[in-house]
Amino acid sequence: MRMVDIIINKREGRELSDEEIRFFIKGYVDGNIPDYQASALAMAILFRGMNKREIATLTDAMEHSGDVIDLSAIIGKKVDKHSTGGVGDKTSLVLGPMVAACGAKVAKMSGRGLGHTGGTLDKLESIPGMNIQLSIEQFIDQVNDIGLAIAGQTKSLVPADKKLYALRDVTGTVESIPLIASSVMSKKLASGTDGILLDVTVGNGAFMKTIAQAEELAKTMVEIGRSLGRNTIAIISNMSEPLGYAVGNALEVKEAIASLKGNGPKDLMELCYGAGAIMLVQADIYKDEVTARKALEEVVRNGEAFEKFRLMIKAQGGDESYILHPEKFEVSKDIIEIRAERGGYIHNLDALAIGVDAMKLGAGRETLDDVIDMSAGILLNKKEGDKVQVGDLLATVYTNKTQDEYRDIVKHIQETFIIKDECPKVDDVILKVIR
Repeated sequence: MRMVDIIINKREGRELSDEEIRFFIKGYVDGNIPDYQASALAMAILFRGMNKREIATLTDAMEHSGDVIDLSAIIGKKVDKHSTGGVGDKTSLVLGPMVAACGAKVAKMSGRGLGHTGGTLDKLESIPGMNIQLSIEQFIDQVNDIGLAIAGQTKSLVPADKKLYALRDVTGTVESIPLIASSVMSKKLASGTDGILLDVTVGNGAFMKTIAQAEELAKTMVEIGRSLGRNTIAIISNMSEPLGYAVGNALEVKEAIASLKGNGPKDLMELCYGAGAIMLVQADIYKDEVTARKALEEVVRNGEAFEKFRLMIKAQGGDESYILHPEKFEVSKDIIEIRAERGGYIHNLDALAIGVDAMKLGAGRETLDDVIDMSAGILLNKKEGDKVQVGDLLATVYTNKTQDEYRDIVKHIQETFIIKDECPKVDDVILKVIR
């Protein structure tokens, strides 16, 4: 079998056999297939696509290109949630403890942020002492003990994806639905959970810009999961404006703490209740989502969800005093208030613009080697649909940059708040569920 023949087959729009797909993945991971041939195949896949069988085989081959985690030692069904990324997305920090407090086993392996989308691990590391690099044994023990662990993926997990992900980023093939779907699902399947909930974000702050794109990706990933024997459901959620009010690592952790204490933003809580209800049914804790949602609301109301979060932080070496007293988090040296220059209603609060500005303030990284300023970010005070008067506080900017560095960023944030006379229609946060 020759790699050039596989490239030509896909270039001509022909189906690849299971043997050809597995030959490619094994050869690429082993170093026998060079980057230039892998990039040629990726481009052919981008233009010609793949059918359901091809995508399932590609995902399975990638999943088994390295270690596959065995979580059978965890008692009960394990559930996990994956988001395709967004601005202000601290969902896992709220959702995980809520679901675990209702009796499910939440075994979550997360990633770091790049560009305008924040990573769950970066947010957790704003808590002093927090250890996100757990061994598999530690991970299993913790989930059995308290029902919840959020940790980084092991280096030996899905090496094929690490190589292909880096290659796609520099060869203009990131947009390929088969390559996105196999990337996400190979990691989720290798992580060993029984139930997978996928949060496919859509809007200007997400990778998928249209509902049609998001739905195609969601359906593809659900079909992959089902074909490989996993209970997989996807929700399509709105990322046209930031989720919640906080954008930035420590700021988002503080918002997560407030949410677990019952004081969360409406959109964030609605996403957590909707997603959590699905996960509890996947875990066989409840038979229907209506009952499951009531249980989630109760564990927030009675403090059990917050207590579960505190236990996880303590178990992973974090200083729990920061969870009990969020005012201990470091505050940036410069705090700038942005106020409304006219009255009316907020329109089209651009999530991408806010996310990029937060990154430039120090809250994110443009390359994986960049160092994040955990205290930096933007705290919104008004969002789409809110009525404002002249002088009302729109947002607060937190940064340790110099005034020369942040002056234009603050001006751009001010311009991002579009204020008009009429009140806009505000979309729901969960737009669709793909089962």
